[in-house]
Amino acid sequence: MQDYPRPLAVTVWYPSKGDGQPAVSTSDKVFQASTANTGATIREGHFPLILMSHGSGSRGEGMGWIGVELAKAGYIVAAPNHPGTTSGDSLPAATPKIWERAQDMSVLITAFSRNQRWQNSIDQRRIGILGFSLGGSTALELAGAIPDLDGFIRYCDEHPPGALDCSWFRGGRGYADGAFVKVEPFDLREIDRKLFEQSNHEPRINAVVAVDPGLGTLMKPESVAKVGVPVTLINLGNEGKVPLAVQAEQLSKELPNATFHRVTDSDHYSFLPVCQPDAAAFLKSFEENDPICEETARPRAEIHEELSRLIIDAFERDLKPGN
Repeated sequence: MQDYPRPLAVTVWYPSKGDGQPAVSTSDKVFQASTANTGATIREGHFPLILMSHGSGSRGEGMGWIGVELAKAGYIVAAPNHPGTTSGDSLPAATPKIWERAQDMSVLITAFSRNQRWQNSIDQRRIGILGFSLGGSTALELAGAIPDLDGFIRYCDEHPPGALDCSWFRGGRGYADGAFVKVEPFDLREIDRKLFEQSNHEPRINAVVAVDPGLGTLMKPESVAKVGVPVTLINLGNEGKVPLAVQAEQLSKELPNATFHRVTDSDHYSFLPVCQPDAAAFLKSFEENDPICEETARPRAEIHEELSRLIIDAFERDLKPGN
């Protein structure tokens, strides 16, 4: 929408007639690109809309591997780059502003419902959201869950550095205009409590899938109990190995209508695109400490196959006509 103060770059995948041209991907030394055509003709029909919310420091295009699979399964899929928490544009002070991410998604729903190109192809009664990590927090908030700021502060005060990305707030590094920048520590007590704990419930969303959702253990119980849409929660990693920051099994027991899955022999970064052969060494040369491209017990492509089945099955179940 032209009057929205946060410029959103949005990638869209959709069921096509098989025409168009192969999308030309820019060179990426870390991740392999997903395969899709650009400029293809959309198939006739009314398709559910799936919004996708990326993790902190990532981008919408990085969810292309699942965006393509959802489009093949008959969904129109839209993934924005959230300003302030996107690759090359990511600062500690912007990370907790999940209310801005939630607003991005509400604005997108409105934009698609009014856009002549899309409004005749989208079934506005069937809208879902898929979120990963911080995007999972976004998805849960759109479902009606509300985070606890005091719990967030206490968590970072009491747990080791790195828990829930708390080390990110301790300062040192950030990214702006695609470059590394030094930043001062960010005190979570500076967060606007009213905005952080406001309800971002979006009644137009009918189903949620959250993979390794951040803040999942820090949602206010009374808000969780009132979530009225089906939620599918997925954790990456064997039992006992999932970081507390993104554990979701207990949350699945507290939600009124939730399904929980565990993807074994994987880790948090398994949701990211398949890495280039030399990506791990390349990242280490830039002093990247997160094991973004480290090998797990199973190849990432195999993990993606399992995730695709779980995610598509969830939306097929929860967004079927009549739900």
